[in-house]
Amino acid sequence: MLFIYLYILYKKSIANMTNNLHFSIKGLLYTYNNILYIYEAIMHLIHDIPTFVNQKKWYINVIVDVPKWSNNKYEYDHNLWCFRLDRVIHSSMYYPVDYGFIPQTLSLDWDPCDVCLLVTNPTFPGCIIKARPIWILYTSDNAWDDPKIIAVPTSDVDPRRDEVHDIDDLWHHMKEELFTIFKQIKFLEHEKYDKVEVRWFGSVIEAQQEIITSMKRYQESLKSE
Repeated sequence: MLFIYLYILYKKSIANMTNNLHFSIKGLLYTYNNILYIYEAIMHLIHDIPTFVNQKKWYINVIVDVPKWSNNKYEYDHNLWCFRLDRVIHSSMYYPVDYGFIPQTLSLDWDPCDVCLLVTNPTFPGCIIKARPIWILYTSDNAWDDPKIIAVPTSDVDPRRDEVHDIDDLWHHMKEELFTIFKQIKFLEHEKYDKVEVRWFGSVIEAQQEIITSMKRYQESLKSE
């Protein structure tokens, strides 16, 4: 009888140890998953996302600030790591494209490289879209060069722009619309309007060169911090 009693105690102790180990492992997994969730939740959209999805194919990441057809000017706050409403466009104009930026780049105005993304439907602030550059629009604002990369989603995201590879492939009215929007959108912002200059379009090669230059400028800025 004593042997049976000791055997039962032994089995119970083993079972308790197994249960405790099981709960410990579950606790570790729960903690690990929460750490991953927290990391993802606080991911910095400029510093933690690469510029390229595929550099050989010239597929880039584009982070959307302002969705197509919106006149709310959202901007990513570098310090708060979230989007804020910078202003509502003072006129009745709206963005005819998804407007955003390329991560890990830096333009001369000390913001990431701007992108006009020709999408079929509006997305939302913070949406990450795989895209390819097709040309560039040269503008300046407050005496700083402020070029806009014109891009389209890659074929697997949206095949409707597959035939568009350079400035000559885009329909004429879209060019005029883009050329007009970045001047006239500030028409009622009197202090800014006179400082905006929209110059000319450049080729896909110039757009690619601007992205590379902005990437190098970003890397240099990290070294100086």
